[in-house]
Amino acid sequence: MFAISVAAEMVSMKIQNLRVYERRGLVDPDRTTGGTRLYSPDDIDRLHHIRELLADGLNLAGIARVIALEDRVHQLERLVRSDGGRPQG
Repeated sequence: MFAISVAAEMVSMKIQNLRVYERRGLVDPDRTTGGTRLYSPDDIDRLHHIRELLADGLNLAGIARVIALEDRVHQLERLVRSDGGRPQG
């Protein structure tokens, strides 16, 4: 787990940007009881992905949509794997 300053350095972003991404729901770091943000390795991966999408020209609304669709695809892939890909019904 990484503090916000370390996470920002790891992904070459400003701390303020990480706070904006959290407010927009693009990343959801854990918090200590004192309220300090703690970024997991998965959060760091997500931030790298956000940076790549920004570099591709997407705005934050577009990034939110891409991430939501990617999350849905991953859910469906897990569902297919868990039931062996059998058709339902």
